[in-house]
Amino acid sequence: MRHLLLALPLLLLQVPTAQAQISVSIGINLPVYPQLQRVPGYPVYYAPQAPGNFFFYDGLYWVFEDDDWYYSSWYNGPWRLMEPVYVPVYLLRVPVRYYRRPPVYFTYWRADAPPRWNERWGRDWERQRSGWDRWDRNKAPAPAPLPDYQRNYPQGRYPQAEQQDNIRSEKYRYQPREPVVRQQLAQPQRVAPSPREREDVRRPERMERPERPERPERVERMERPERMERAQPQYQPRSEERMAPAPDRRAYEQRRSEQRAAPEPRVEMQRQPQMQPRERVEQPRMEPSNRGGGGQDRQPRQRRLEDEEPGRGNERGNRG
Repeated sequence: MRHLLLALPLLLLQVPTAQAQISVSIGINLPVYPQLQRVPGYPVYYAPQAPGNFFFYDGLYWVFEDDDWYYSSWYNGPWRLMEPVYVPVYLLRVPVRYYRRPPVYFTYWRADAPPRWNERWGRDWERQRSGWDRWDRNKAPAPAPLPDYQRNYPQGRYPQAEQQDNIRSEKYRYQPREPVVRQQLAQPQRVAPSPREREDVRRPERMERPERPERPERVERMERPERMERAQPQYQPRSEERMAPAPDRRAYEQRRSEQRAAPEPRVEMQRQPQMQPRERVEQPRMEPSNRGGGGQDRQPRQRRLEDEEPGRGNERGNRG
């Protein structure tokens, strides 16, 4: 009885009652069923040609990616996350050399020894999973049979998540030995919603707008006394204006038509008197004198008497 009470907390620890069952995408995309090889001395298979750290244990596929463990009942997912505290111990014991794409911190550890999960996940994890690296190899369980029926479902015929459970229950009769594996297989799979679906979940559905009631007939609005505008005083004409007769429209239009038909008076421009040219006055020419000085002193030449008095010239000629 005492041994049963001591073993009960360990059994409760191994069953993730609150484990999330939402599928995620981890970048693993296998077009066909992978080639699996058994790890010597371990009930675990690994895929040497898979693009990641790909394993098979106790009827499930396991992938270690970005410091997290994922599992699926089919070789190409959908994948679900497993918390480190619930990962089966035989997966944790697989040596480092069987990780096809190990993290960087694996390079400082021994290749023939398991990864140092206690250094990676801390003391709280080590306290809950104490003794994970101590085991008797002679008492290791037999490996689970490989689900070879999945070879008939390549990428073109790969079933949907809703069909996978039915096909597996018909063609795979193996019962898992790990409590955590039985717990996960008993729960239905749920695929992670797409970004559009997540947005629809966050936002409520659009509600139809209620129909607007018909508007009543327009009623004339009566103004309140306090809002009525004051009446503007009307213009009262003076006595002269009131006595003046109204203008005759026809007479006015007739005068306008006569003014338009009458020719415009022609206005003649007065001509400006032309300027008479001024008479040219000849200046007396200066001739050099016969006296010395090289013609510096000049006197006005006397006009000939013949030019001034033509009669006198004739007389002199007769005399001679």
